[in-house]
Amino acid sequence: MANTKLKKDDLKYFSNLINEKRKVLLSEINESKEKADEILKESTSNAIYSSHMADASSDHVELEKAYYMIARNKKFLGYLDKALVMIKDQTFGVCEECGKIISKARLEEVPHTRKCFDCKSNR
Repeated sequence: MANTKLKKDDLKYFSNLINEKRKVLLSEINESKEKADEILKESTSNAIYSSHMADASSDHVELEKAYYMIARNKKFLGYLDKALVMIKDQTFGVCEECGKIISKARLEEVPHTRKCFDCKSNR
């Protein structure tokens, strides 16, 4: 019978890996929020002065980019949080289609994956 669970040492390794990725994401989210706040602050403080349409457009694009990055990183954060729940449930690292252990290399690259490379490739 094949092993259908990761070892506790592997689960701990991936828990640490995911938590490190979470720290980086939270930092990036905060940086994007600060950038958006700064853009908003500058655009309201400069509203008294006439500004060129291109400058206003550029500010708008930067603001949209900051909001996009916040949303993108929050979505990824949700995936990582689900992976941590799977670690607690000891279902992490097991392909939901074939039931085999997902390779360590794949889990390191995509720690929130729920499918092995073969099952993901054979959509």
